[in-house]
Amino acid sequence: MEKIYDIAIIGGGPAGLSAAIYSSRAKLKTVILNEGSFGGQVVMTNEVANYPGVDLTKGYSLANTMKKQAKDFGTKLVGNIKIKNYDIQSRIKTFELEDGRVFKAKAVIYAVGGRPRSINAIGEDEFKGAGVSYCATCDGDFFTGKEVIVVGGGNSALEEAVSLTNFASKVTIVHQFDHFQAFPAVVDETKANPKINFIMESKIVELKGEESLKTAIIENLKTREKIEMNIDGVFIFIGYMPNTEQLESVFELNENKEIIVDSEMKTNIEGVFAAGDAIAKKFRQITTAVADGTVAALSAAEYLRNKKDEFEKEELLNINYN
Repeated sequence: MEKIYDIAIIGGGPAGLSAAIYSSRAKLKTVILNEGSFGGQVVMTNEVANYPGVDLTKGYSLANTMKKQAKDFGTKLVGNIKIKNYDIQSRIKTFELEDGRVFKAKAVIYAVGGRPRSINAIGEDEFKGAGVSYCATCDGDFFTGKEVIVVGGGNSALEEAVSLTNFASKVTIVHQFDHFQAFPAVVDETKANPKINFIMESKIVELKGEESLKTAIIENLKTREKIEMNIDGVFIFIGYMPNTEQLESVFELNENKEIIVDSEMKTNIEGVFAAGDAIAKKFRQITTAVADGTVAALSAAEYLRNKKDEFEKEELLNINYN
């Protein structure tokens, strides 16, 4: 018989794994289809100190715990795959993988996540989680008494720079333009902070170190002069990119290409929900992703209950699950 799941979750980060924990524990047949390894952005976080109820832990360790919980409750985990074709407009949603496998489900939760914009500096990838961060809230206290750089000139960059002065001994803002894009009040607050210095019309071209970040090579964009700065950390705030490039034709997205959802995580497509960093929202933390995934799973379960009679008429309830 054809395999049809109750819920297919696209994405295996904290939002997707949380959704799977809830749906599987509710005895709904659940599958996660994940294009990479499980864990999402949290895997790149060296240490997580602000997840409620959990002592200081490695990001990958927290992700592995979530993955184990989902699996133990019965979730089928399918990782390191590529979705070739999909149909989420029909009542039964279909996903065809590049290896030829086909997965079908009555409801879908998209938890495809996103990624911070990169400065494309040499060494940036090498020192992620070892000096390079994209989240001051997550990692700021690890740089207590140390010197850090903040890259960016918008509201987020300047606000986070001010926040980091609660921990760091010195914060240097590196920005590619001669002016900031942030609100005037934010700019004034930043300039008034004695711990903050500025290197304008410049960019980081290389990050160097051994086991952790030690120096940054900064190039002036007008003179092309380069300086080498001893540094303990670099925080990058130049924007965020949701992983929705392949979804623009089906979902209602905002100007930032984020999926628009309501308070129940419903998208514009019946039976399709979304959660985590790919949806339109202000704050992106592990805890907010987990909350989104929980709401999406509960909403999907409610959708299935409400549509039970319709699925029964289509003789879909006695399908052989695998």
